[in-house]
Amino acid sequence: MSDFFAGKVAFITGAARGQGRAHAVRLAGHGVNIIAVDICRDLPGMDYPNATPADLDETRDLVESAGAKIVTGIADVADQAALKAVLDDGLAHFGRLDIAIANAGIVRYSPDDDPIVTWNDIVNTNLTGVWNTCFLARQPLVDGGRGGSIVITSSSAGIKGTGTHMTGGLAYTAAKRGIVGLMQCLALDLAPHNIRVNTIHPTGVVSGMTMNDAMAQMVASGDPALSAMQNALPIEILQPDDIADAVEWLVSEKAKYVTGIALPIDAGFTVR
Repeated sequence: MSDFFAGKVAFITGAARGQGRAHAVRLAGHGVNIIAVDICRDLPGMDYPNATPADLDETRDLVESAGAKIVTGIADVADQAALKAVLDDGLAHFGRLDIAIANAGIVRYSPDDDPIVTWNDIVNTNLTGVWNTCFLARQPLVDGGRGGSIVITSSSAGIKGTGTHMTGGLAYTAAKRGIVGLMQCLALDLAPHNIRVNTIHPTGVVSGMTMNDAMAQMVASGDPALSAMQNALPIEILQPDDIADAVEWLVSEKAKYVTGIALPIDAGFTVR
């Protein structure tokens, strides 16, 4: 597989920690150079801290230790101009793009003071941010003439909703379901260019989004929205590398005819 990957370039959003970092390090180990972006600041509608510049620096160090080159940048995926500046910097450095992983995402299940802010933050990141990423990656992938792969991080919520009246949970589910439709449109659009587009749908994964004080308080209180989120397999939460296993396959030649699918990596969550 390394021969297939050697010299390719991947653009990864939400790369400072969690799943985004895992994807970057995994692909770097196969010789893929990385363009990594993260917001590296907190958002007003969220109840937990986002990644920091130090986290993004750590991703850089891990990618370089794996033997690949990396260009990093700080940008909000909801800000297309800022996101484009990071991608353009990477394209100027590497001269090509082969893989895009639209991974950046946020969630909130706790009560909030301003539901409009919560809704906008989540939809802007999880839906508009994904569109921005795919929109910007499309032309460099097409112009390369080598085919390619786009993987979009959805969620088990993108397949199966759970009952909640909280704005954050509603916005999260709506956005994660919306990007499935976006993926299907892009898969049809890009198929003539041999560019494949798929969504992945993880259950809970260890990350800053799940391992924080706000989430711990909700678990401790027995919040019904969270208690309904149970996997079928006897595992409470997955690791970022578990998701990187699936992404590694989806962007490889082993999945060369796989496009337009919504792939659960959910320990059976969606069949409960």
